[in-house]
Amino acid sequence: MKKSTLGLAVIAAIPMFSSVQVLAADEAVKSIEKIQVTGSRIKRSDMETASPVTLIGADEIRASGATSVDSVLQQMTATGGAMTNPGVNNGSGGNASINLRGLGSQRTLVLVNGRRMINSGTGAASTVDLNTIPVSMIKQIEVLKDGASAVYGTDAVAGVVNIILKNDFEGLDLNVNSAMTSKHDATENSIDFTVGTSFDKGNIVFGAQYTNRGEASQANRGFSDCPIEEGSNGFYCGGSSFSEGGHIQNSLTAGILNKKGEIEQTGIADDSGLSGLGGLHRYSAENDSYNYARSSYLYTPMNRLNITGLGTYELSDDTSFFSEFTYTKRWSEQQLAPQPINFKFAYDPSTMGNSLLGQTFDKRQVANNAFVKDANGDYVTTATNYAAGDPISYRRRMSESGTRNYTQTVDTVRIVVGAEGVINDYSWDLSANFGRNDSVSKTSNLHNVSALKADVEAGNFNPLDEADWVQSNVSEYIYKEQESGGSQLFIVSGSLSGEMFELPAGYAAFAAGIEHRQEKAWQDPDSIAAQGLGNDPRVDPTSGGFNVDEAYVEFAIPLLANAPFADSVELSAAIRAFDYSTFGSDNTWKLGLTWRATDELMMRAVRSTAFRAPTVDELYSGKAISYDGVTFPGADDQAEVTVGGNAALTPEEADTLTFGVVYEPQWLDGFSMTLDYYDIEIENAISTYTSQFVVDQCINPNGTGTTLCENTGALIRTDGRIVFNNQLRNIGSEKTSGIDLNLKYSFDALGLAWKTGLDTTYLDEYVVDTGAVIDYQGYITNGKGGYADLKSNLHVTVSGDTWDATYEARYVAGMDSFTCRLDQSECIAPTTPSVVYHDISGSYMINDVVTVSAGINNMFDKQPPYYTGNYSANTDPYTYDVLGRRLFAGVNIKL
Repeated sequence: MKKSTLGLAVIAAIPMFSSVQVLAADEAVKSIEKIQVTGSRIKRSDMETASPVTLIGADEIRASGATSVDSVLQQMTATGGAMTNPGVNNGSGGNASINLRGLGSQRTLVLVNGRRMINSGTGAASTVDLNTIPVSMIKQIEVLKDGASAVYGTDAVAGVVNIILKNDFEGLDLNVNSAMTSKHDATENSIDFTVGTSFDKGNIVFGAQYTNRGEASQANRGFSDCPIEEGSNGFYCGGSSFSEGGHIQNSLTAGILNKKGEIEQTGIADDSGLSGLGGLHRYSAENDSYNYARSSYLYTPMNRLNITGLGTYELSDDTSFFSEFTYTKRWSEQQLAPQPINFKFAYDPSTMGNSLLGQTFDKRQVANNAFVKDANGDYVTTATNYAAGDPISYRRRMSESGTRNYTQTVDTVRIVVGAEGVINDYSWDLSANFGRNDSVSKTSNLHNVSALKADVEAGNFNPLDEADWVQSNVSEYIYKEQESGGSQLFIVSGSLSGEMFELPAGYAAFAAGIEHRQEKAWQDPDSIAAQGLGNDPRVDPTSGGFNVDEAYVEFAIPLLANAPFADSVELSAAIRAFDYSTFGSDNTWKLGLTWRATDELMMRAVRSTAFRAPTVDELYSGKAISYDGVTFPGADDQAEVTVGGNAALTPEEADTLTFGVVYEPQWLDGFSMTLDYYDIEIENAISTYTSQFVVDQCINPNGTGTTLCENTGALIRTDGRIVFNNQLRNIGSEKTSGIDLNLKYSFDALGLAWKTGLDTTYLDEYVVDTGAVIDYQGYITNGKGGYADLKSNLHVTVSGDTWDATYEARYVAGMDSFTCRLDQSECIAPTTPSVVYHDISGSYMINDVVTVSAGINNMFDKQPPYYTGNYSANTDPYTYDVLGRRLFAGVNIKL
């Protein structure tokens, strides 16, 4: 921000991430325009409230080469955990999200022009897909790093992201941008234009953006071209036990006494089975695992069209009409290895041949309904021949059919109409906000396993004969899965704000409003999936909705002014009452204090409650099966877990606290600092149990059987698969705290303008309690992202009359693998090193019309680190850059 009659805003971050600070107003200014800042609905003459707000400007977004909002927001040091992005191939659905404080995307509220954005993406979406935000139309982004449910309602637990669009633009702005990696893949091309005009009664702005993003393959990077496994001799290229040629395991069982004193049929085979790849032989993970990386995307492709229109019209001197329209169409793709299938059959030599009769498996010895163990505690086994009638568990990678290709077509529309004006110095606002998101998701090269199994049982298909698995034979079992889903939002709201009365320290102000909101969402699975005829158990549809009525009031009370050590002291307070059709009524509140001791020093604090109501997806999501990685002796390494919604869910409740200082010394012109502490505690958290925790408590004989075990119904099936129910519940609590430090120094030297900034976040703790209490601080996980204890962004920009150049360094501290937390000696790579990314960019104004720009992200081609227990591509794409060096360039034309 620049100096003005309001003073120099103290910012403490890289210019993309500028923290808004308080400045003394020029006493000579008699009339100052009042504005509304994210985190408060009260208009005020400066941009500072008790809560820390970070600004991201349009010029800074353009300088980064970003064509989507997620690539900008996810680099903030205040983010963490899992944030869906193009580097997430498996399960992303092409969506993009923001995760403040690492508390989950569902706990970050996204607004557009201060109003709620429709949940969007694929299926019955419960978060906002950032692809729906038109980057070319962004005026600025305000990020509130504090709970704000009293002001905005549900979801504003970790903070609020408010995207403000260009509603007063005049002229023409055209941009053509292109980017690719140094490997010549993951290309990205974008063209956008914005046109606007003003007339006597108002203005109209229209913008359009089209983006084409190409793919990168895991096979084209040395760090990801095969799944790295760890063995006694070190690393080896591993993969999936669903392998080419088939993976055969004997499923014979015996009655074994379980810890409850009951006889339970338990698998007695104690080996890894047989592989049919190149002839039957004992399966070896090092030699027979399937390398699924060679056909999986590292970076996912997408085409996207954004269309935006905004308009205002002056109905009278005191009343204006406004409207907003945004439409996004997204075509996205992901690609995974050919489908893994599994089914069971009884071995029949008369139709399947004698190939298994000469093979053996290691059979555990049983005595008195218990497995026999030796002096070392190992199972005693006997080599036993396969025999006719043996139950066989068969797995196979269907490489004959080709890769699984996932595509999504998503349409999102948002329309806002309303009027605003002034009555006797009071500002009012009435609006209607409608949003709808529709998606169609398709998956090709899946298999009707039920039909295949029926043919095996009828003797029409021999799974042990490789000749029967040729593409011409299996093509009749191939199908394309198609599911549709969507969400809809409708809000009617009204507000009134202004000054109430004058106190010795200034005018007391208020803002009040009411809101009625309706939401619904749905997801209809493919007919084959709904019947459970594919490879996985059946998937139920999702359908439901709710409505809520809310009312709020907010006050800003000046307590002191022009007093010793108190240039100004202001108390802010807000309360919101709500009544949901799903769970009933409650309220949430906020108290804040700003104390400007001098022109140089200000202190601030906020204490508040926040809540997050369960979404439609969380309430009414249909039951489905998830295969989660678990560890238990003798059991399959993937548990079959029933997941889904729960109509009995109640809201999450949070207590938040922030306090900090703002310092802008007069003795060092252009320097500013902010230091803020945050503490967020969430109770009644909507969550699921950790799958391994369920196994440890309910399957492990040394565990403790509790209500948890009764609720989940955990058990081991005869085929060695662990199964249990893990639908959503209000079972947990979460607590996080840390410190944000922001420094900035702007100065002139050597005839040039310099801007430097440092934005640092220290994570003190992130404790999650879902039965097991875990502090994720300093850990990197398998599927939940990373929680580095220190993240920092450094920025230096130098500007001349017609050019500018920028250097940025992004630091992520080293982390410990969550998988190795109990015993690091069991892991070859139990930690990740600290990582620093270096980016450079610059622009040159050829004339008043044309400006060219270019840059390099990850200039030194830093590769993402490997760690034991990684999530995808041998690393964590939520945390690290998987592309490597990326070059971008663009042309801007302004008229």
